[in-house]
Amino acid sequence: MTSTTNTLTRSTDSSQPLVPLLEERWSPRSYDETATISDASFDAVLEAARWAPSANNLQPRRFIAGRRGTETFRTINEHLLGFNAAWAFRASALVVGVLETVNEEGTELRFAEYDLGQSVAALAVQAHAEGLHVHQMGGIDAEGLRAAFGLDARFLPFTVTAIGTVADPSQLDEKIAEREVAPRTRMPLDEVVLVKE
Repeated sequence: MTSTTNTLTRSTDSSQPLVPLLEERWSPRSYDETATISDASFDAVLEAARWAPSANNLQPRRFIAGRRGTETFRTINEHLLGFNAAWAFRASALVVGVLETVNEEGTELRFAEYDLGQSVAALAVQAHAEGLHVHQMGGIDAEGLRAAFGLDARFLPFTVTAIGTVADPSQLDEKIAEREVAPRTRMPLDEVVLVKE
């Protein structure tokens, strides 16, 4: 199995040079359950999400953020689905990304998903700059989270992001551990870019 040192620096096999924060970013599932996130780092990753681009500056994204050991964290963790629940409890923090699907007048906010995605991407890059790693999850009980946090019907929990410090993958079950150390892959650039002139 790959050592902890190698799993901490899983660079891309990029066809072009990237800035280090993008080159080194990856999504672990093995987190150090003794590591904590400081107030300054937690605020910084959430501030990065706040300052992400937004269509027409409508900012149709909200966040529910809890550190391990808090009631907020416990509630978020209870609403993870599938194998996410088998590892996410060790993260230092869990953050629910919430879509504002319509505004107060009932008008659809059609770029809400795009805006939330940009916010979480900014959060991920800032987290890496803080020496942390994130893993984004779509396997959540959205209605359960909505009810648990008393959200209005126009707000939809959409993702949960785990934030923390990478730990050795040996603490994961065998199937998840294999995914943790598998080579990072992406489709080739010429398959992703349909037209370039």
